[in-house]
Amino acid sequence: MQTVPLNNGVDMPILGFGVYQIPPEHTEQAVAEALEAGYRMFDTAAIYRNEEGVGRAIKRSGLSRAEVFITTKLWIHDRGEEGTKRSYGRSMERLGVDYLDLYLIHQPYGDIYSYWRAMEDLYRKHHVRSIGVSNFYPDRLIDLIDHNDLVPAVNQVETHPFFQRSADHELMRERGVQIQSWGPFAEGRNNLFSHPELTAIAREHSRTVAQVVLRWLIQRGVVVIPKSVRAERMKENLSVFDFVLTEDEMARISTMDTGRSLFLDHRDPVIVAEVRDVRVED
Repeated sequence: MQTVPLNNGVDMPILGFGVYQIPPEHTEQAVAEALEAGYRMFDTAAIYRNEEGVGRAIKRSGLSRAEVFITTKLWIHDRGEEGTKRSYGRSMERLGVDYLDLYLIHQPYGDIYSYWRAMEDLYRKHHVRSIGVSNFYPDRLIDLIDHNDLVPAVNQVETHPFFQRSADHELMRERGVQIQSWGPFAEGRNNLFSHPELTAIAREHSRTVAQVVLRWLIQRGVVVIPKSVRAERMKENLSVFDFVLTEDEMARISTMDTGRSLFLDHRDPVIVAEVRDVRVED
């Protein structure tokens, strides 16, 4: 598996498996099948309510802890540094592990400076190998960087052919933050899987549209975590390292960018209020 070096020297797989929207009762089986297919990086979150299934599947696999890269995310309601550490502890119990490879602030809201100070402390005490953020737009990201000691290793944001985040990506690169894509297939919106440009490129390589999208992200240096509950699709999504898109094909995909989210704008006051009301059920 190809890896990317984070700003603290940790190597992160460039392609992993996401479990967002996989029901808790199906997560263990999905992750077990992903492990069998060859995935070694898994992305979950406290708010997904399926950390237990991820942990059980990894334990069942018989792989050593060092062979698997595990990411989970802090939700926004346990305020203060001690609250953050309590949330971390609950995630560790649910996952059944004694350290994380990556711990992210899930949303750019709430007491983010206390969250970050606590995460810096967890990092310094070697409870997490790297720390980062999710859904931070450039203004929030730079504010966090410029007023704290540690630079986030990762910023996980919506990134797909219709919302390419090119300027954001360049800013992250300049500041030493690795961009990671959630929603790489835009959940099929805008008819992504039948888009004429993507289908034409897929035909040229005898590949699927999903494989072309993943290859496009990887060639841009974007870490990606596609989700599937179908074993054959899991294997297909991993099979993207034996072909290369041409500069012309990359340029053709670049014309698809709309420059806006297809899901939610984290700067929208309505979205901020809606996220505030979502709580983890412990």
